[in-house]
Amino acid sequence: MDAIIEFIQTMGFMNITWQQIIMLFVSFFLLYLAIKKQYEPLLLLPIAFGMLLTNLPGANMFHQELWDAFLNPASDMYHSYGAILKEGGLLDVLYIGVKAGVYPCLIFIGVGAMTDFGPLIANPKSFILGAAAQLGIFIAFLGANAIGFTPAEAGSIGIIGGADGPTSIFLTSKLAPHLLGPIAIAAYSYMALVPVIQPPIMKLLTTEAERKIKMKQLRAVGKTEKIVFPIIITAIVALVLPDAAPLIGCLMLGNLMKECGVVERLTKTAQNELMNIVVIFLGLTVGATATAGTFLTLKTLGILLMGIIAFCFGTAGGVLLAKVMNLFSKEKINPLIGSAGVSAVPMAARVSQMEGAKADPSNFLLMHAMGPNVAGVIGSAVAAGILLTMLG
Repeated sequence: MDAIIEFIQTMGFMNITWQQIIMLFVSFFLLYLAIKKQYEPLLLLPIAFGMLLTNLPGANMFHQELWDAFLNPASDMYHSYGAILKEGGLLDVLYIGVKAGVYPCLIFIGVGAMTDFGPLIANPKSFILGAAAQLGIFIAFLGANAIGFTPAEAGSIGIIGGADGPTSIFLTSKLAPHLLGPIAIAAYSYMALVPVIQPPIMKLLTTEAERKIKMKQLRAVGKTEKIVFPIIITAIVALVLPDAAPLIGCLMLGNLMKECGVVERLTKTAQNELMNIVVIFLGLTVGATATAGTFLTLKTLGILLMGIIAFCFGTAGGVLLAKVMNLFSKEKINPLIGSAGVSAVPMAARVSQMEGAKADPSNFLLMHAMGPNVAGVIGSAVAAGILLTMLG
């Protein structure tokens, strides 16, 4: 009888709190969005399931208190992965890859291996549009700081505006790991809503005549240019901004493997097996940080608010700069491609194409929009490096 009573007392049903019940329903809702609505399912599904696992009482898969001690200079566990390995659960051990910045960098290798920088090389002006779209990052940073977030927390929130999930996770794990769950969920949720968020802003800031602007076909980019590009970008960015080197270096390594044509096996592995494995680990462990104590706070509402502001200003920044560039350029730029400067690849470029086609069905903007789009990937990584240098 004592054994039965002890068994019943250890059941999760006997120890669950109302906060954990709420978090379980939040995880169910995110699973619904990932499966039924297909909102960024590759990462939202494992994030939601990680949230489910971490909020099951008694499962002991993730221990927030261990990571609090890990970050506390007064603790014996301060920056001790050994203690995590000894006392932590499955998700604690896997989370080391997030805290050490390993998973986002590995994902960037895969992203680089799947990215064609040809449109960016063919039209270097795209760099400027990609940079302008990072305006949302710094607007959200100032806004978050103004409403009470610390500078480190505000920087982590602002990076949501880059529309780059791995970069958001990388920076937040360094500056504000206690906000990793809400920030990651906000980042990927808003990325999935790019086709909903961007069109009204694009229409508001452009005239119908501007949306009908047709652009000349991009020149063909040679193989040598594509090989030299990632090498030069890595060297320049790392020398100017060393804190951005891990992300930029891994992104360009993946791209170099793709473009050089001599390591096809490595390229395919980066695009498929490596990418898929790391996405599973990253999603589960990021979701595990969304415990009731860290998620059910007013800060989460602030993160969601500033995240949408970051996306809106990022979109507006790219569109408005394209309009300004048209004042000084003989060859007009369709301002719609400026919105693709947020680095939701290739979704933001597709939105530019769709809005351009609505104004003129014969207008083809996709390849032109891919230039700012891939420039935005570089831009968000550089912005993360700047914030890490200033606030880290």
